[in-house]
Amino acid sequence: MGAIQTLILSRSTIKPSSPTPLHLRTFKLPFFGQLLPPFYSEIIFFYTPTTKNSAGMSDTIKDSLSKTLTIFYPLAGRLKDACSIDCNDEGAYFLEARVNCQISDVLREPDAKLLGGFLPVEPRTSEISAGCMLLVQQTIFDCGGIAIGMCFQHKMFDLSSMCCFFQNWTAMATGNSDAVVCPKFIDASFMPPREGFITPTTGYATTENYTTRRFVFEASKIAVLKEKTAGENEQNYPTRVQAVSAFILKRTIAAARLKSGSETPTVYLQTVDLRRWVDPPLLKNSIAHFVWTHPVIIEESDIELPDFVSKIKERFTEFCTKKANRFKGDEAFQVIRESLEEYSELFKSPTISCTSWCKFPLYETDFGWGKPTWVSSPGNQFGNLILLVDTKCGTGIEAWVTLDEEVMAILEHDEELLEAASFNPSPLEEQCLIFPSKTA
Repeated sequence: MGAIQTLILSRSTIKPSSPTPLHLRTFKLPFFGQLLPPFYSEIIFFYTPTTKNSAGMSDTIKDSLSKTLTIFYPLAGRLKDACSIDCNDEGAYFLEARVNCQISDVLREPDAKLLGGFLPVEPRTSEISAGCMLLVQQTIFDCGGIAIGMCFQHKMFDLSSMCCFFQNWTAMATGNSDAVVCPKFIDASFMPPREGFITPTTGYATTENYTTRRFVFEASKIAVLKEKTAGENEQNYPTRVQAVSAFILKRTIAAARLKSGSETPTVYLQTVDLRRWVDPPLLKNSIAHFVWTHPVIIEESDIELPDFVSKIKERFTEFCTKKANRFKGDEAFQVIRESLEEYSELFKSPTISCTSWCKFPLYETDFGWGKPTWVSSPGNQFGNLILLVDTKCGTGIEAWVTLDEEVMAILEHDEELLEAASFNPSPLEEQCLIFPSKTA
């Protein structure tokens, strides 16, 4: 396939269908929002051509987005500073584009760099996107297929918040009023920000000299991994995510130590959605960036998978029972400060982060012309990152791994990894087989 050329058809802003009331004009972010640098979470939905997704497609997307922004009014505003959003109804940035290829050309062998072309990022954005909370790019393929790429301001939106937005947007697009869920915004009253607090940058590895690869674990291979990671201890039986993440991490550490020639301890950072752990738990329609990472120190050079999973599960349980319920009110500042002090020492060692998008209803995002054929993210904004995403049928897992180029050169030829996973297969050829398991 030759080089893909993108033709920009239009750039605009989509404003809310109804103005935001004056008393909601300023939205104060909780302390988590202050902690994060202003980067975007990226996601792309690919839809193969149907008879429904041609005529009136663009109008449907725009009109329903406008209605959705009325209830998600901060997304139509502009980031004012580290702690607040000006809900001025300037609108979400919206870009329409066309590419000179078939959707199958892109999905035949997905490439992280190529996927970036379906996102509304520089240099395709213009000055009107400055400070935007939401950017959307609708791309039409020659065959009539569609890609909807979105960038959400991470200071306010995590994946759970994004999924609530998708549910409402598709409900507006299809006229299904019963599916509309009123969002509950988590603001500064829940977790007060701190004046003079400097946003930490430690722990964010830039992507210079890093590369991203995609490995897909089918259900049958995950079942084997789960048996291996459980060992002889029935109570150690892992979830799909625990088995896959532990396996990838073990192979990645082996590759990194082979490259460096040293056995320096590795810090594994596991992301946790705190909604279910605070007291009382938050509902799924709670809108905020409300995730945290807890560290697991891997010192052993030859740790076996069952011990690896045991260590991850023990550290997770310890975090949830001793810290997770403290992330609210003034106590949140204390537990975050304690964590950052701990991290300042830990981050002197190599770190690897893992984020799981599994079990989120991403493949239910139907604007009226069918469910997406593939949902993905380039996953390459930061280095030393493992991003796990369900395959369409929900039984397999895609792993997007971003590592130092030299470490990746070793990992992508790792025989144990290639025995358990397929290297970048086409989403169009997915194996949707279901195997019995003791836990999801």
